[in-house]
Amino acid sequence: MARYQNNREGSTGRMVLRAFLITLLAVVCLVSGWVLGSIKPLPLVTQLTEGNETSSADPQVSSAAPVSSAAPSSQEGEDVSSSPEEENAVIPDDNGIFSANYEKAYRKAQSMSLAELVGQVFIFRCPVEGAVKLIDDCQPAGYCLMADFFEDKTPETVQSTLASYLNSSRVPMIFCCDEEGGTVVRISRFSQYADAPFESPKQVYDRAGADSVSIDVRDKARLLTSLGLNLNLAPVADVSTDPSDFIYDRTIGRDAQTTAEYVRVSVETYLENGLACTLKHFPGYGNNGDTHTGLVYDNRPMESFETSDFLPFEAGIEAGAQCVLVSHNVVACMDPEAPASLSPAVHQLLREQLGFTGLIMTDDLIMEAITDFTGGESPSVMAFLAGNDLLLSSNPRTDYQALYDAVVSGEVSEERLMQSVVRVLAAKYTMGIL
Repeated sequence: MARYQNNREGSTGRMVLRAFLITLLAVVCLVSGWVLGSIKPLPLVTQLTEGNETSSADPQVSSAAPVSSAAPSSQEGEDVSSSPEEENAVIPDDNGIFSANYEKAYRKAQSMSLAELVGQVFIFRCPVEGAVKLIDDCQPAGYCLMADFFEDKTPETVQSTLASYLNSSRVPMIFCCDEEGGTVVRISRFSQYADAPFESPKQVYDRAGADSVSIDVRDKARLLTSLGLNLNLAPVADVSTDPSDFIYDRTIGRDAQTTAEYVRVSVETYLENGLACTLKHFPGYGNNGDTHTGLVYDNRPMESFETSDFLPFEAGIEAGAQCVLVSHNVVACMDPEAPASLSPAVHQLLREQLGFTGLIMTDDLIMEAITDFTGGESPSVMAFLAGNDLLLSSNPRTDYQALYDAVVSGEVSEERLMQSVVRVLAAKYTMGIL
């Protein structure tokens, strides 16, 4: 009887233990299922800021942190892709020259941190010292290389230096310069790169018209690409026929129709030789003064632009130019209150009336026309909200910080930031940089 009693008690104990374990397992499964089922795709603002734990006052530190994931890990077969509404909100709404790569660019942008996204709308003037550290901190879309970068280097050291920059950048970079010819030559002025500096556009055109332009542009493209550059800030599309004009020496010195043909041939030749190019200085410099030294006001009527200044830009856009650079002139008939580079009205005109779907960039934001207008404050937020995709900056950390803080505060929306980042990344895919 005692043995039966003990057996029964042991059996009962085992049953109780088994029941407890089953109950515990059920609770664990229930809780696990609830946790997994509660995971949802992160909203855009969380995607942008995830992984940036440092304060907005120090985005340079956060940009070096591991890149955050755009969405949580999914169970096998589960679709966690973004909704069509979210994707449509940030993909540029056009069928333009980069549109085949918008979706790929959007997926790439989703994998980036906020600090990296902000960096992708800047082209910094490459500093003489600390260029790699600046890339590590800000991850810019690219560097603009001035004469001081090339002066003491050989072609081989230029190539190796740019390769070292690429090693520090998590997204391959745009490397550009102003190799216009004539008064603006950043590379060919030095004998280790060319037998002689490139001639001015006027000298080239006067020699044999379009034929000499094709040869000249081909030679420029071959030089730049051999060194590792992928964008020239040329051709100059401004119309000027008066030698007393500030911009005259940088133009072909001919009327609008002839300038339009020069621009068309230039763009086509750049594209044939694998180098991206930039039309400048929209909406047309005319006979205005030098914006490097202060504010300049253009009081010409809109008819002057529509019948003359716009023609070379229209020809270059039709030929496939990837970039348009906007001047700092205050153009009264378009926006009397702000320089063109800071004016939404000017950018809207370029997009809608001229139908440009590529990258819009500012002239250098450190030029005195801009610093006079802003009173020395960073213009990067105003320039970005005006509609520029790329901000050309010789004051990189200040301008970067200002835009970063504006996104964090909501002054610049995440959607607006993503629109330009997607266009920049799509351009890099199209240009073969990515």
